Amino acid sequence: MKSERSPAPAVARVGIRNNLKQFGLLVAVNGLVGALVGQERTLVPLFGERIFGLSSAAAAVAFVASFGVAKAAANLAAGALADRVGRRRVLILGWVFGLPVPIGLMVAPNWQWVIALNVLLGINQGLTWSMTVIMKIDLAGPARRGLALGINEFAGYVAVAASAMGSGLLAEHFGLRPEPLLLGVAIACMGLAATVFLIEDTAPHARLDPDETPSLSVGAVVRLGSYADRTLAAAGRTGLINNANDAYVWALLPVLLLSEGLRAADIGLIAGVYPAVWGVAQLGTGALSDRFGRRGPAAIGMVVQATALLWLLLGNGVAPRVAAAAVLGLGTALTYPALLAAVADTAKGASRASAVGVYRAWRDLGYVAGALFSGVTASAFGLRGALVCIAAVTAASGWDAWRHLRPGNAQVVA
Repeated sequence: MKSERSPAPAVARVGIRNNLKQFGLLVAVNGLVGALVGQERTLVPLFGERIFGLSSAAAAVAFVASFGVAKAAANLAAGALADRVGRRRVLILGWVFGLPVPIGLMVAPNWQWVIALNVLLGINQGLTWSMTVIMKIDLAGPARRGLALGINEFAGYVAVAASAMGSGLLAEHFGLRPEPLLLGVAIACMGLAATVFLIEDTAPHARLDPDETPSLSVGAVVRLGSYADRTLAAAGRTGLINNANDAYVWALLPVLLLSEGLRAADIGLIAGVYPAVWGVAQLGTGALSDRFGRRGPAAIGMVVQATALLWLLLGNGVAPRVAAAAVLGLGTALTYPALLAAVADTAKGASRASAVGVYRAWRDLGYVAGALFSGVTASAFGLRGALVCIAAVTAASGWDAWRHLRPGNAQVVA
C-alpha cells in the first residue's frame, strides 16, 4: 500500500520554525494523548481498592501488565505501519481504539473488564504517542531532535499530570464514576477530531533526511534494537527499567498512600506532580541532551529516580511525598528524551521510524516487567519492601546506561 498523501506544504522543509503550525498542532494532540491515560493514574487503582475490593497486589497490577503488553505491541507495529500507510492514518487509528476506554470504565462490572479496557488503552497510547514522536522527528530534522522530543514529552506528561490531578478532584467531589470519566470521553473526541481535520502527514519531511538510506527489514531493526547494536539495546533496557518503576508508582503507590489514610485528592496531587515535573523539565532536558550528549542525562536520570523512590518510602504525609514525586519527575525527565534522541540519532533515515517503534516496544514492556516484579515482591515483602527492590534495580540501570550508551550523538546504523 502506498503512503497516504494527505495535504502537505508545496515545498517540505525540515526545522521546527519552518513547520511551526503543524508542530504546534502535534504538541496539542500529544497533550490529549497524555490526558487520556492521566485519568487512569488516579482512578483505576482506586477502582480496584474501593469498587472491586481487590486484596491481592498481583491482581491489582494486572491492569498495568495488560496495558504494557498492548502498548509494546502497538509501538512495534506503529513504525512499520507509518512507513506503509502514512503517519496520519496510524494516528487516527490510535484514537479509534482510545474512544471506548472511558465509556467502558463508566459501566465496567468487574476487574476483568477493566483489564480488557486497558488493552485498548495500551493500543491507543502505542499508536498515538509513537506517531507524535515520529512526526516531530520528521519535522524537526537532525539538529533539534532532543528539543523536539522534549517538547513532545512535555506536552504529553504535563497533560497526564493535569488529568490525574483533575480526576482526583472530580472523584473527591462526585465519586469515582461516572462523572470523572466524562472528561475522558471529551478528550478522546477532541483528539480524534483534531487529527482528522487538522493534522497533515509528515512523510514528505522524512524523505528530506540527509541520512536517508534504504529501509532495513523489520526483523533486522528488531535484532539491532534488541541486542546487536550496543546503543539501541542499552536504550531499550534503560527504558524498560524506567517504565518498570513507573508501573509501581502507577499501580501500587496509590494503594500504599490510601492505606496510610491519604484522601483521593491528596493521592491525585502526588500522582499528578510526578508527571507534571517530568513534562515541564523535558523542555530543558531534551535540549540539554542536544548539547552534551545522550549518555549522561540518561544515566544520571536513573540514579535520581532511584533516590526519589526511596524518598517516597521514607516520607511521611503529603508534603514530603509531593517533594519526592517532583524529584522522581526530574529524574525521568533527564532520562526520557535522551533515550529517544539516542535512538533517533543511531538509526539512520528510512529505518528510524521502525527503530523508534522497537525501542518504545522494549520500553513499554517495562510496564509488564514492573507489574510482575512489583506484584511478586509486594506479595513477598509488602508494598514498602517492593518499593525498595524497584529502587535498587533502577539505580543499577543507571550504571548500565552509563557503561553501554554510546557517547555523543553519532549515527551508525545504516
